[in-house]
Amino acid sequence: MVQSSPALSRGDLRDPHSWAPAAAVTASHLEVLRFVTEAAQRGERVALVTITSVTGSSSRPLGTLMGVAADGSFAGSFSGGCIEAAVVAEAQEAMLEGRPRQVRYGAGSPYIDIKLPCGGGVDLLFQPNPNLEAIRYAVALLDRREPLILIQRASGGLIARTGLSCQRPEWQGEAFVSWHAPPLQIILLGHGAESLALVQLSSAYGAKVTLRSPDKRVVALAKQMGAQAYHMTTPHLPHAFVTDAWSAVVFLFHDHGWEPILLERALAQPTFFIGAMGSRQTHANRLEKLRELGVREEALARIAAPLGLIQSARDPVTLALSALAQVVDGYRKVTTSG
Repeated sequence: MVQSSPALSRGDLRDPHSWAPAAAVTASHLEVLRFVTEAAQRGERVALVTITSVTGSSSRPLGTLMGVAADGSFAGSFSGGCIEAAVVAEAQEAMLEGRPRQVRYGAGSPYIDIKLPCGGGVDLLFQPNPNLEAIRYAVALLDRREPLILIQRASGGLIARTGLSCQRPEWQGEAFVSWHAPPLQIILLGHGAESLALVQLSSAYGAKVTLRSPDKRVVALAKQMGAQAYHMTTPHLPHAFVTDAWSAVVFLFHDHGWEPILLERALAQPTFFIGAMGSRQTHANRLEKLRELGVREEALARIAAPLGLIQSARDPVTLALSALAQVVDGYRKVTTSG
């Protein structure tokens, strides 16, 4: 089910100066869908493009999305820049034709001058001018932090619905079905330079970051970085504090007296990750205080401590990077099937 367009050479489109994206190529699926919605609302023709098959190696997994507008702007990416320009051109042709198409790039492609450095091949499904109501609903689901299932028919048509269980993207008959989790959310509780470093790195990664800190200066600086930040006057979380299965809670307190009540509340939430800074002895003391509060052993086992993938990290930036890597690894595990 691979359809190519008449032109077999796209060499002119490989000039990196011949095109420029209007949105970050590292956009999340939510950002891609929002890009498609906003372009359509401006009256522009748009296309949603999806990786539906991978042969050999690929820099992006099945189900990865890319949005393209008629003016050549786009959000998302399928490679390190090897095929994006060709994808944009193909999407523009599909928009003009008004019909979906499937095209292969890389190994086995008719475009012999467009290769993937990994040596593999990808099949892409181009959906020109997809159902805008379905796209809006998809955006609304992810904005509400509900997982999304996209059903795209090879002959045209797109359906969006919610789906709680992680599913492997696959063809089901003539429909390609892909599951998309809400973006990573990191709730950071703490103070000090480590907190600010984690806010900065997490924001650069693209996670939604919320900081709660007893340090007004840290709160102010975090807001300048674009994070949601709140000043804490007591070691209690607001009643409305609720997380989800795609959220991580990270504790970065030097004054560990803030932790027990906050940890007890966090452990009652369905987060995929809870981690706390400190040495092994600090963690042993932390666990004893939580046991005194009546926290059960199975809940205590959820706390990742010492925090981070890099052992004995001491400087703030390295510790923040170590913690972020651990969180991202956990998020990948809960959002990837198989």
